[in-house]
Amino acid sequence: MNIKAISSNVGKALLVNALFMMLSIMVSIADGLDEAFAPLLISFLITSIVGAFPLIFVRHSRENSIRDGYITIVVAWLMSFIVGMLPYVLYGGEFTLVNAWFESVSGYTTTGSTILTDIESLPRSLLFWRSSTHFIGGLGVVVFLLLIIPNASSFKFRLSNLEVSALSQYGYRYRRTNVPRIMLSVYVGLTLMETLLLMLAGMSFFDAVNHSFSTMATGGFSTKNASIMHFDSPVIDVIIIVFMILASMHFGVIYAMLIKKSLAPIKRSVTAYYLNVILVLSLIVTVVLMLRGGYDSFGKALLDSVFQVVSFISTTGFGNADNALWPMLANIFLIFAAFHCGCSGSTTGGVKADRMLIIFKETGNELRRRLHPSSVFRTKIGDHAVNSDHISAIFLYLVAYMLIFFVAFMVVLMSGVEISDAFSGTLASLGNVGPGLGGLGTMGNYASQPVFAKIIYSVVMFLGRLEIFPVLAVLHMAFHSSKNTRKA
Repeated sequence: MNIKAISSNVGKALLVNALFMMLSIMVSIADGLDEAFAPLLISFLITSIVGAFPLIFVRHSRENSIRDGYITIVVAWLMSFIVGMLPYVLYGGEFTLVNAWFESVSGYTTTGSTILTDIESLPRSLLFWRSSTHFIGGLGVVVFLLLIIPNASSFKFRLSNLEVSALSQYGYRYRRTNVPRIMLSVYVGLTLMETLLLMLAGMSFFDAVNHSFSTMATGGFSTKNASIMHFDSPVIDVIIIVFMILASMHFGVIYAMLIKKSLAPIKRSVTAYYLNVILVLSLIVTVVLMLRGGYDSFGKALLDSVFQVVSFISTTGFGNADNALWPMLANIFLIFAAFHCGCSGSTTGGVKADRMLIIFKETGNELRRRLHPSSVFRTKIGDHAVNSDHISAIFLYLVAYMLIFFVAFMVVLMSGVEISDAFSGTLASLGNVGPGLGGLGTMGNYASQPVFAKIIYSVVMFLGRLEIFPVLAVLHMAFHSSKNTRKA
């Protein structure tokens, strides 16, 4: 293990966090040095010193391995969680140590779950920092790191291979070293565009920036207690729906549409499949709301249905209605959306539409093979044939995903959480969705959850955001290292 290289690269990731802390301090200064100024300043100094230390005192090393890449990814995220909770802990209020950790992990993993019962009581600078953790985590701590590693570095190529999901390779037809720049250009461009549109729709500049950060990160932190419902504006609802969909689509597809000035790339099988799933779920939930949800207006039922379906399937978690008041049947379809999630190459969490489509296609092909043993059926995504190793990895991922969900669900149940909260809270945390059912719904929060349950939720948020295997790889290395040390 190359400690020098790992510490140097993690230091760079921390300096990215320090930059956004500085922006939050500037918000505090603009508001006349609010109550969060000192917590943010102290946090900025600590983060800057810890981040700069290895860059100044640790000699750079060019020798890096895949193991170093995995460790860099995991440690960069964990250290971001730790420095991210500092402003909360120092501010106090509802932020106990566990609550601060939960809010930080939820922010960086873009889950959007919160322990806050009165969001609007927080200083604007702390709210901006809270949204900034979404913005950093949405693109990915390591993607920001990749942007500042020289292109000539072999480690950049290795780290890019590990951080960018293999599923994304079917959409990007660009050099791997250009992928972080493509993602950043789309990410920042859409954020600026949404901010402008939300301001034109009536939001203040501050609210527009924060909600754009949350939307494009598919996170869900809001500056208002009632989330998007607070604004009571169909125009704002529609704008956020559009950008939640864009944020959950493959950024390579969006980039291709902009470069080619054509909607043709959207016809890729994964994107078309994903948009059709949104359409079908939205129509079903609309019908359920009209029949059992007490809605008199079809237009209102359709708008609320589309918003909530897109919010759940994109793992954003915004709310323009209280799903706790909806019929259980409608919530079951929202839970399916939370399991399904958006496309790879986006900021969404969860199983991903790509995997779901491959699973459906491969299942269909397997049935055909049973009926026609002599025939050859290949699973394809667009024009790309998916090799058998990749298909096996997808099914393995699904098994690991379900196993982790089941174990976490049982542990949360044993901590004293009611069964529907435990089920939906665990699924929402693993899929980085945020809201669940009942008290954990779109207008609820996780404040009343037991301390141990919050810790479990934060663990599965982390596993879900890193797509399980990088974390398991590091744990495997740590276990075998300690085992070999004991033998020696």
